[in-house]
Amino acid sequence: QALTSYMGPSTFVNVGAEISITLEPAQPTEGDNITLVVHGLSGELLAYNWYAGPTLSVSYLLASYIVSTGDETPGPVYTGREAVRPDGSLDIQGVLPGHSGTYILQTFNRQFQTEVGYGHVQVYEILAQPTVLANSTALVERRDTLRLTCSSPSPTAEVRWFFNGGALPVALRLGLSPDGRTISRHGIRREEAGTYQCEVWNPVSVSRSKPVNLTVYFGPERVAILQDSTTRTGCTIKVDFNTSLTLWCVSRSCPEPEYVWAFNGQALRNGQDHLNISSMTAAQEGMYTCIVKNTKTLLSGSASVVVKLSAAAVAMMIVPVPTKPMEGQDVTLTVQGYPKDLLVYAWYRGPASEPNRLLSQLPSGTWIAGPAHTGREVGFPNCSLLVQKLNLTDTGRYTLKTVTLQGKTETLDVELQVTREYAGRRKAWPLLDGGRGFQKESLLPPSGWGT
Repeated sequence: QALTSYMGPSTFVNVGAEISITLEPAQPTEGDNITLVVHGLSGELLAYNWYAGPTLSVSYLLASYIVSTGDETPGPVYTGREAVRPDGSLDIQGVLPGHSGTYILQTFNRQFQTEVGYGHVQVYEILAQPTVLANSTALVERRDTLRLTCSSPSPTAEVRWFFNGGALPVALRLGLSPDGRTISRHGIRREEAGTYQCEVWNPVSVSRSKPVNLTVYFGPERVAILQDSTTRTGCTIKVDFNTSLTLWCVSRSCPEPEYVWAFNGQALRNGQDHLNISSMTAAQEGMYTCIVKNTKTLLSGSASVVVKLSAAAVAMMIVPVPTKPMEGQDVTLTVQGYPKDLLVYAWYRGPASEPNRLLSQLPSGTWIAGPAHTGREVGFPNCSLLVQKLNLTDTGRYTLKTVTLQGKTETLDVELQVTREYAGRRKAWPLLDGGRGFQKESLLPPSGWGT
């Protein structure tokens, strides 16, 4: 009550006062003991008033102090933690964030003059760990929107974000809210998949959230079929008979897509990223297609290749060796380009009919004689036929019939010309008309031939 009498209408406020107030410690954290230290007091002072607020209003009055008696009178905002020192400084024990704000010291001298000094207190929290809240941690590229919020009980703390431990990409920084606590990204991209963290900080404390992992689904893209690490999509792969082949299906996709293989448009029972052909035959020639589907993006893609036997384009032909055999010699009817997936074959003396069959070879590799076999014919695995000790009657047509594993039948014939040697002149004459125009023992050339 005595202090209030100094604040009557005639009280003069010295606006040119040199009072200054400093805070010790300068950056207090909650729970610290602090002091608003007063500097620049002059003259003989009667009393101090401390206000915790922006104006000299009684409603903000914290405490009044009479210098001569040391009496302290609490004001409306007194909390029990405050105490005024004789030199005018103000102690606050165990400060809380609510103690932050403007503090005003008002002094009174014996001439009823008053001076005013201003101080400011900012109490910093020991920040609790924030939490990143995500609308979803698995999004589809270019379709979904990402929203991340940094949740913290400290509304005054500053916020910064981290992506994979480093700075945010530019596109994400552009999506920050004004307070920096929320990220919005429309049409998320695959390169923005990764770990996100937020960090709250103030001058005395920092705390970072646990990482939140974001997955971005995309694809499939660039579907291709590989053979031995070489892209074969859209190409023809030629494979030797009875050899193995592995086709690999690759694509860019997240997550790993589902695989379906098709052969000539028919689905195969294979759900893997590769297809094995263990023993290539003509039955496996055709178009192979790999179809991939992403169960998250609901997109799909495909690639195809054509697989053929490398020998499929080689035409089969029969070449006699020697090309002009003579009576008494052996001749081999050599088969070139024979089917690599051969099952059986048969040789005939003349048209391909059972009475004319010389021999046939079974899948086991053994051959059996036919009705026309003379005992001088031998078969080989490559379909060739050896005829031993030729005579003039061996001249004529020989027919080869082949059957493949797939049941494909091919027939090919060749005309064999057997010549005989003219013993008197050491000249060999071709046997014409199958030998029917000569006597069996004649050594003379036919009429009309030069000598």
